[in-house]
Amino acid sequence: QVQLVESGGGLVQAGGSLRLSCAASGSMNAMGWYRQAPGKQRELVAGITRVGNTNYADSVKGRFTISRDNAKNTVYLQMNSLKPEDTAVYYCAASRKPIMVVTTVAYWGQGTQVTVSS
Repeated sequence: QVQLVESGGGLVQAGGSLRLSCAASGSMNAMGWYRQAPGKQRELVAGITRVGNTNYADSVKGRFTISRDNAKNTVYLQMNSLKPEDTAVYYCAASRKPIMVVTTVAYWGQGTQVTVSS
């Protein structure tokens, strides 16, 4: 069983930045971030494979950057130019496969709240 521990959420004004971190207790293949806003389905924000291939939701391209440190089993999400519509609970996800889609997620983090005020 692998545990994912997230940190870095909080309250920020529109246009501001936040950095999320997620430390895994073991080595994983693809890792990523999902988010879920009230009344909406959970959606993929960004994913990254062990070799550094990335994918992003269209709504965050150019504003968010996902990265990872394999030596630390940690994935990061740098969020810039935040908008009120980015407000959601952000979940770290990890897969044993080299692709980050919801059907390949093996482990989830507990979630961290990101609130962007207008």
